Amino acid sequence: MASNHSFDIVSEIDFQEVDNAINQAIKEIHQRYDLKDSLTEIDVNKKDKLLTINTKDDYSRKQSLDIIQSKFIKRGISIKALKYEEPEPAANGRLKQKIVLQSGISKDNAKLITKLIKDSKLKVNAQIQDEQIRVQASKIDDLQDVMKLVKEADYDFPAQFTNFK
Repeated sequence: MASNHSFDIVSEIDFQEVDNAINQAIKEIHQRYDLKDSLTEIDVNKKDKLLTINTKDDYSRKQSLDIIQSKFIKRGISIKALKYEEPEPAANGRLKQKIVLQSGISKDNAKLITKLIKDSKLKVNAQIQDEQIRVQASKIDDLQDVMKLVKEADYDFPAQFTNFK
């Protein structure tokens, strides 16, 4: 099969946009009448791809999460990138919650996608490379069918298509 067309399936987050979204969320939380005494803090750790919310109680935690999600959506960041851990007690009777920012396609998720593509019987070649998948085909139409297939599969992580050649 002569592969003269290809693209990559990736799962990427623009951390500059994450920063912007979190800054806007903090501003809104601190201005909201029902949240301003919650002393909510949101820490962004880019290295570990982690958000940590520290707040007064469960109400403040839930409201803060809603605000974060709406800011992410406004900035074009998929909220599927947010993987929530269980809330845990923090100092002084407060609540803490960690949210993992999913970036890169895990091995398990890559296997899910490549299996979907293989089972589709489309004339394409899908190869896992690090945290992304390279899809090659001789016909552009086949590549577009793969994109449609992956979009419709509606995984619980964001997938984007890059390097279309």
